[in-house]
Amino acid sequence: MKIRASQIGKLMATPRSKGESLSQTAKTYIQELVLEHTYGIRKDFWSRYTDKGNQVEDDAISFVNEVLELGFIYKNEERFENDYITGVPDVNTKEILLDVKCSWDATTFPFFDSEIPNKDYYYQLQGYMWLTGKTESLLCYCLMNTPFEIVEDEVRREHWRLQKIEEDVEVREFVQKKHNFDHIHNERRIKVFKVERDETVIWQIQEKIELAREYYNQIIQTI
Repeated sequence: MKIRASQIGKLMATPRSKGESLSQTAKTYIQELVLEHTYGIRKDFWSRYTDKGNQVEDDAISFVNEVLELGFIYKNEERFENDYITGVPDVNTKEILLDVKCSWDATTFPFFDSEIPNKDYYYQLQGYMWLTGKTESLLCYCLMNTPFEIVEDEVRREHWRLQKIEEDVEVREFVQKKHNFDHIHNERRIKVFKVERDETVIWQIQEKIELAREYYNQIIQTI
């Protein structure tokens, strides 16, 4: 059993009880893996937020490169793995390991944060550095314009919420403005967090995966 780098944070969640080695979040995730590996039952997570992220990912990488002037970077397609984890970093050149996260709108963009808002992303980058041998990485939040099709869905959603049958120009303009950020300087539409490799954290990840494997082997016998 290997863990996807993007899911490491689930294993690292703190148990409620001091006597427990794995949190309920970690156990639930492992249970999902057992069902997937045994019966092919896979819990696919999809939302309009992830849909936007997937659609604008390539543009976000180009945007980061343009604003930060990183040189020649490109989307990585190679999957890396070791004995414990597997993952596909967004960017992995000789000089740069980078992952982009595209915010849904300006209210979810970390304008003022000094630390990574989502600890799971920190563990994800530690995993990528473990896989690639890098000693530092960049986590880049991007405020990208929402694709047209998603905006149109949001316009319809807002009309439905307000119980409006006919097209309302003000509602449309409200939604469109909420998802367009051209009025914000490009430099303000990227928030960069530098993540340095921490061998102690990597050891803790490895330890958690060992515990996860023990739990996996226990419960797979029950189904």
